[in-house]
Amino acid sequence: MKQGNQGDGGGRPPVELTPEQIIELQALSAVLTKAQVADYFGICENTLREIEKRQPEVSEAYKKGRVKQVASMGSNLIQMAKGGNVTANIFYLKTQGGWRETEAEAQEIPPINIVVDHRATDPAAE
Repeated sequence: MKQGNQGDGGGRPPVELTPEQIIELQALSAVLTKAQVADYFGICENTLREIEKRQPEVSEAYKKGRVKQVASMGSNLIQMAKGGNVTANIFYLKTQGGWRETEAEAQEIPPINIVVDHRATDPAAE
């Protein structure tokens, strides 16, 4: 049952980000998750996702910030690898080149019988 003005457009007005906040969001998205960005702006993550639906430029700014940072870090990794950093080389090849470490297959080892000649342990036995 309806109570008061429920469903008549009451409640809080939708949150919108200003152009300045969108620029800030793009910079923050390089290092923060959507949940963390929402916390920064004092809103919940669901509200941020609703803002992205109403303001596609917000979603684009978030994606652009993330992509720029990934590209920057990727370039840095490649430079380190080319500079001789073995760890960077291995990491790059595992994540981008499809390399992986495999464990050796377990093999059945047949039993070994050791026979000790008593002359080998007791020199006086000869």
